[in-house]
Amino acid sequence: MVAPFNSESTRISMQDPKHDQTLNTLLPLLAIPSLGGTPGEVGAQEFMAQQLEDIDLEVHRWEINIDQLSRQSDFPGMEVPRTRALGVLGIWRGRGDLPALMINGHTDVVPPGDLDSWDRDPFDPYLATRDPADPEDQVVIGRGSCDMKGGLASALTALRTLKAGGFTPRGDILFAPVVGEEDGGLGTYALIREGLPTFYGDLNGDAPIAGAIIPEPTSLAIIPANAGALTFRVLVRGAATHASRRSEGISAIEKFFPILNSLRELETQRNENPDPLMARWDIAYPLSIGTVHSGDWASTVPDLLIAEGRYGVALGEDVLSAKVTLETAVASACNSDPWLREHPVEVQWWGGQFASGRTDPNADIVRNVRAAHNFVLGHEPDTYAAPYGSDLRLLTGLASIPTIQYGPGDAGVAHAPNEFVSIEQLHVTSRVIAGLIERTLG
Repeated sequence: MVAPFNSESTRISMQDPKHDQTLNTLLPLLAIPSLGGTPGEVGAQEFMAQQLEDIDLEVHRWEINIDQLSRQSDFPGMEVPRTRALGVLGIWRGRGDLPALMINGHTDVVPPGDLDSWDRDPFDPYLATRDPADPEDQVVIGRGSCDMKGGLASALTALRTLKAGGFTPRGDILFAPVVGEEDGGLGTYALIREGLPTFYGDLNGDAPIAGAIIPEPTSLAIIPANAGALTFRVLVRGAATHASRRSEGISAIEKFFPILNSLRELETQRNENPDPLMARWDIAYPLSIGTVHSGDWASTVPDLLIAEGRYGVALGEDVLSAKVTLETAVASACNSDPWLREHPVEVQWWGGQFASGRTDPNADIVRNVRAAHNFVLGHEPDTYAAPYGSDLRLLTGLASIPTIQYGPGDAGVAHAPNEFVSIEQLHVTSRVIAGLIERTLG
């Protein structure tokens, strides 16, 4: 359970000069409703580009070619329509002695859901105290505070601090705010296919990147690997008739039950021996039905049911093999039912297609973040894999960049009402990222 907030918490003005650098960035960024596919998504990218220009980075903007990219065979999918998407890449040019380090993070957010479940407007961010007995336990509340604008603001503070201190990196620092992570990964895909080749160079030749950090909400743990997640749809067909003669029809709803049972059994089988990095999770690779739609009239036996869900991909599992496994389970359930044997359920793959991704737990990026965390907090960070998909798999898989997630906030509140991020963790993340840069490029 998330601790309740102090109802006496006071709204803090965004213009308050007492705010530290991180909050000065985070609060106005949270006020931009950067839902995927909306003008706010572009607006958040423009805001980040301006922030990077304000600290004298070399900043590149480009219009992402959505039509062309979405036709590529390795395109990661997209679940919301977009007429425009903006790519942004900031570059802090170093001396050229060492390969570059990348900071990557998404500016898009998920919808707020039921507004009545929020204490205030989701896009009117404010500070609050979680525990009245501990006034130092302060958080920022607002959609995107945890996932993951807080991490982006912390990373920007790290760069500002190093700039102010006269630090000169031996290698380049790349800062890449991206769009579309929540519904597939359009922004990071465009960064790899368009942004880096155009504005930076060939990653396999003259412009290698030693590692990347994504300040996603990890509660200050190191996440070197993500399971994958595939969005799927099943179409179950029945035979319509008047409800008063229901025995003469076939209800698509009733025929969905054996499919659902088969998917539950499949989930159990796929979680019997998960990778040790996933051992902390009760269900490492969840399989869940998220939407079910059937029928158009209360007095008609429905002849079609459409269910959509999310299917976890195991670490190291080939996406095509994962799809075949689910399709085989559905086909098996159909073969056990006389009606479904003659009218098999159709499986469709659509929307976000997240493969799994993995970085060697002994890679330099992992060891350097661990050392920086230890220096700041005096203890080792937890290290484990996450059960959700992320852009990590694009950076590791398509660009061969060792990548980890490390950042402020608890992913358990990321898409929830009254989403929040700890101010203390924001500050720790800034210090750790600054320390990472010093260790990697100093």
